[in-house]
Amino acid sequence: MTQYVTRAGIEADPQLAQFIETQVLGPLGRDVDEFWQGFAQLLGSFALRNRALLAKREDLQAKIDAWHTERAGKSHDTEDYRAFLTDIGYLVPEPGEFTIGTENVDPEIATMAGPQLVVPILNARFLLNAANARWGSLYDALYGTDALDAPPARPGGYDEDRGAAVIAEGRKLLDEIVPLASGSWSDLDSLKSAALADPSQQLGTTEKGPIFRHNGLHIELVVDPDSQVGKTDRLGLADINFEAALTTIADCEDSVAAVDAEDKLLAYTNWLGVIRGDLEESFDKGGKTLTRKLAGDKTYTDADGAEHTLPGRSLMFVRNVGHLMTNPAMRWDGMEIPEGILDAVVTSAIGAQDVAGLGRYGNSRCGSIYIVKPKMHGPEECAFTNDLFDAVEDLLGLPRHTIKVGVMDEERRTSANLAACIHAVRDRIVFINTGFLDRTGDEIHTSMRAGPMMRKGEMKNSAWLKAYEARNVGIGLAHGLSGRAQIGKGMWAAPDLMGQMMIEKIGHLRAGANTAWVPSPTAATLHAIHYHREDVFAIQKGLPDAAKLDDLLTIPLADGTNWSEEEIREELDNNCQGLLGYVVRWIDQGVGCSKVPDINDVGLMEDRATLRISSQHIANWLLHGVISQDQVMNSLRRMAAKVDQQNAGDPFYEPLLENEDGAAFSAAKDLIFKGVEQPSGYTEPLLHAWRLRKKANA
Repeated sequence: MTQYVTRAGIEADPQLAQFIETQVLGPLGRDVDEFWQGFAQLLGSFALRNRALLAKREDLQAKIDAWHTERAGKSHDTEDYRAFLTDIGYLVPEPGEFTIGTENVDPEIATMAGPQLVVPILNARFLLNAANARWGSLYDALYGTDALDAPPARPGGYDEDRGAAVIAEGRKLLDEIVPLASGSWSDLDSLKSAALADPSQQLGTTEKGPIFRHNGLHIELVVDPDSQVGKTDRLGLADINFEAALTTIADCEDSVAAVDAEDKLLAYTNWLGVIRGDLEESFDKGGKTLTRKLAGDKTYTDADGAEHTLPGRSLMFVRNVGHLMTNPAMRWDGMEIPEGILDAVVTSAIGAQDVAGLGRYGNSRCGSIYIVKPKMHGPEECAFTNDLFDAVEDLLGLPRHTIKVGVMDEERRTSANLAACIHAVRDRIVFINTGFLDRTGDEIHTSMRAGPMMRKGEMKNSAWLKAYEARNVGIGLAHGLSGRAQIGKGMWAAPDLMGQMMIEKIGHLRAGANTAWVPSPTAATLHAIHYHREDVFAIQKGLPDAAKLDDLLTIPLADGTNWSEEEIREELDNNCQGLLGYVVRWIDQGVGCSKVPDINDVGLMEDRATLRISSQHIANWLLHGVISQDQVMNSLRRMAAKVDQQNAGDPFYEPLLENEDGAAFSAAKDLIFKGVEQPSGYTEPLLHAWRLRKKANA
């Protein structure tokens, strides 16, 4: 039973209340009583409004369900469907011409193009690695992955042949990015003779070596002729450092399992450590204790002897949770408060320390706090977030629009009304992006009763998805995001398949995205190469107008496809394996994001969105009789055996097989068999309930 202390009518977990009062408000010099009174007033204004928005989601879904049910067996009429969605308020009028007015945006977001990381905020070590991924070793990234087209390194220490291939590739990239006036970097005998085709590319020299700039990104040569690598190189180059992860999202949402006050306190403590600059994490590696800290800034001296500073860390966003969930960490008016409101207040209060200049390094140089807001449904919910951030700024004494917002375009009603959503937050928006998993999960749930959906793999080539990706960029550009905000694309999920990533992910830039998600610091370093090869801002100027709304509203139905038994089993097993492989870690170990083997034993970086698409797809096929409950249970048992085998080396793993009454297997069953009734097909209510039960019994 949670114990609470009362502050101005708010019941709060004692440790969380103390953390807010002493570590967050104390350094800001804020009056504690005044804060809690203001927080209570804010809840009075927004908690009920939050509930009303959730009720509207359910009302719209009920009307859509009824519409499809009434038309069962009839052909789909696009004009009737669009008229119906307009009539019920699902589609709203376009706002007309406008340009966003966001100001005080850091260049990493507004005028630079580069990779973005998303990292679970509960894991301090991962958080530090991501924050420090602003700069990455090209040599390490090439040597240790399949991105380099050369034989893999031989075991047993440094492989000089592999190293030589890495060095050669580094020279090729320098020829491409920082070309010489004549000849090749591979032919140079001395750095002193390196005359650039464009001398303005060299900014100066750091303590390590020359530093250059191309397409807004920096490249640093590491000169160390006494090092293991440098002594084999005639220029004495030990490495090439690439500016890589310009921005990182510290995630309180889909990549974490945060279900109570204990979890929320850890999330906020880690966020405060990043903002203050004193976050540290010690760990054992090879029998030695290592301590990871935030990297300092990088300085260089120009030709005139003047010193300049470049950031040593990613610019940090924090992703709050959406509007749906509540959390027992705080209660108001006898009920748990909406977790999104809790996040908005506490993460912004922590961010206010950065605005006040209290951190060791500083995050935003423009005095802004960057919050990504996920899972909003339509412009009314975006307007709610805008008003909430207004109120948080007033509570904390921050200038208007200090808090910037990133809008995740991952729900169907937001995609269909994207211009109106941007308009609702037009003076604080700094980010929009797309994501296949969540967006497809909502696509399935919204049209759950329209008929059986096509297989997941086929959806990647469906009309709605192509329109979705194109509209996100086109609408963003039409309303002035280029040069003021990020237009992003989703995750490359396979951290071990960097060679394939280097072939495919450049497509995100060519589609007009000036940032895209990658699964690791190493991937960020490699993905940075793409931003040297393509000038995204030039590409954006030549892109066509947004795709048509009717294409976006095309429902991905199977259209009478008769799958074979083998195809049905294959699809079902794929869904069940992905679901079990992830849920067992979430429920039993509280791990919200990790590299999970797929059905083909390929490790994929998975978060909660994996469960949403998989569970909704199975629920849809169940509803329409494509599969039976017995088939689902048989698949779950087959895949439980596979997942157990895949996790056999994990000493903390609790097997699924013959443990069907356990929390993890039970959660998986609920996600499927209760999938139709879950709000928007979200997994959070069931996951949180089972995780809380697991923690209580631990």
